[in-house]
Amino acid sequence: MVAAFLRSVLAEPRVPDPPPRAWWDWALVGALLATAVGEAVLRPDLPARTVAVVVVLVVVPALLWRRTQPLVATAVGFGGAMVLQVAAAVEGAADVGLETMVCVLLLPYSLYRWASGPEALAGTAVVAVPAGIGLATTEAVGDRVGGAMVLVAAFALGAAMRYRAVARQREVQQVRALERGELARDLHDTVAHHVSAIAIQAQAGRAVAATDPASAAEVLREIEAEAARTLAEMRSMVRVLRDTDAADYAPARGIDELDDLARTSPLVRVHRTGDLTGLPQPVAVAVFRICQESVTNAIRHARNATAVTVGVTGEADVVRLRVHDDGEASRPAPALGYGLLGMAERAKLLGGACHAGPDPVGGWTVEATLPRAVPQ
Repeated sequence: MVAAFLRSVLAEPRVPDPPPRAWWDWALVGALLATAVGEAVLRPDLPARTVAVVVVLVVVPALLWRRTQPLVATAVGFGGAMVLQVAAAVEGAADVGLETMVCVLLLPYSLYRWASGPEALAGTAVVAVPAGIGLATTEAVGDRVGGAMVLVAAFALGAAMRYRAVARQREVQQVRALERGELARDLHDTVAHHVSAIAIQAQAGRAVAATDPASAAEVLREIEAEAARTLAEMRSMVRVLRDTDAADYAPARGIDELDDLARTSPLVRVHRTGDLTGLPQPVAVAVFRICQESVTNAIRHARNATAVTVGVTGEADVVRLRVHDDGEASRPAPALGYGLLGMAERAKLLGGACHAGPDPVGGWTVEATLPRAVPQ
């Protein structure tokens, strides 16, 4: 059991793409340095004053690398704490005295949040030495227990946030897999439709070939065009994988079914403008499903809404859709489903974009833009 746990920890990779250094990181470091200098100047009882100032000038800037180099930052931080403990002991002081050094508690959190498994184990050993010495030299039992609990809490919080991020990433991957499966369903329906049309045209061409060669040639041209459209849509979605039987698929719904959304609630109004004919089936289905998900969310979560407006506009190169409700902008996020994420992923896979959020004029709005041509 222990061996399996250690193997899993050692196999844990570093968290990819940690957040970049932000302005508030620099502000934090600046504030800590100013506080440390203030302590060194204003506190006459500070032990090992010169050593303390030098150590804090090295340790505090290391916080800037706590996400990208968590083990190095932890070694610098708690190595500095060890130096202060030795300097204080030489002068006969009970503790290091520099309150600014409490900032090193950010490092155990960062270690378990961002580091790889081997780095986390090595960093834990680095932390344990000065922390153990500090707790052992503390006379009050309450201070020992409190200090140990704070340190453990820093480690635990980092591990909890890491686990939460991993769980969220897995859920996002599940949503993306579901959307790819839905697009694979659309691909199946599209190919079945086009191939059926090709088969019918081929039968017609064979029937008239002997008596009307001109008509047969026209049929062949139609077959060629139909086959080209089919191959284009297949190439655009060949990366999509599916693991369910096509016989279980429900018929795809598209632009013509948008009016059905108005029947879901008396609040819903649907408006269609521009050219919405000739859309590839995956795009038409995506328009319907994004509108459907948006209307469903509005009906479920919009507070005090009096209208839900669905607008779909066909332009020369794109199809734009907008779903707006006039309810209160703040609403609870759905616990399950990840509908907004699924809509955004579907639009992205088709070469478009989808955004949702509070509207500046009030209510909640979902907007999406999809290209008329499916990307190759």
